[in-house]
Amino acid sequence: MNKYIAEFIGTMILVFFGTGTAVVTGGFTGGLGLGYLGVVAIALAFGLTIVAGAYAIGHVSGCHVNPAVSIGVWLSGRMSAKDFAGYVVAQVIGAFAGTGLLSVVVNGSETLSGFDADGYGTLSAVGLSMSGAFVVETFLTFVFVLVILGVTASEKTSALAGLVIGATLTMVHLIGIPLTGTSVNPARALAPAVFTGGEALAQVWLFIVAPLVGGAIAAVFHRAWFAVKED
Repeated sequence: MNKYIAEFIGTMILVFFGTGTAVVTGGFTGGLGLGYLGVVAIALAFGLTIVAGAYAIGHVSGCHVNPAVSIGVWLSGRMSAKDFAGYVVAQVIGAFAGTGLLSVVVNGSETLSGFDADGYGTLSAVGLSMSGAFVVETFLTFVFVLVILGVTASEKTSALAGLVIGATLTMVHLIGIPLTGTSVNPARALAPAVFTGGEALAQVWLFIVAPLVGGAIAAVFHRAWFAVKED
């Protein structure tokens, strides 16, 4: 159970700090964000949270805190189906706990609003289409999970895994936030969408499916071309 508890806590922290920073800064525009500076702040919040989580709970669960990462690790043969299911349940519950904590802050404020739900079309800062959003989320997750599988495959690089993974998550957020808000994490996408409701909830399927597809493709790609060399 320690692994599942670690994933619950890690995901809760990731969602609270990541989406909370987006709410406080006003996201892509408005609030204290000052345009793209808000994007940088949000990207760093997600990336630094992963760095902190990797060193806090990485030795217990690997600090997946993301079903797309877990599906990549599972399909690459590094975890059992039972653990995969347990991780996903813990991550989803943790995401709802993180958004629940954020709702306390938002509801207690006179100026804050929203929960940083992802979206396309009218919910995208640049009006990205549904098909464009699917491609973006799939590709960004593919890159993110491929880096994770690569950096954790060898003892030579695993010591730096937390920093590398955090930097990569920051990187994908820098381009992804204006496009979709950046999910690359079904649990992170689901909880804010449920709390937001409306169109955000209607669109959340994409931000669940696309990251899972991207994570699965990364696992297949890694096993086919990179796993033997690294072993």
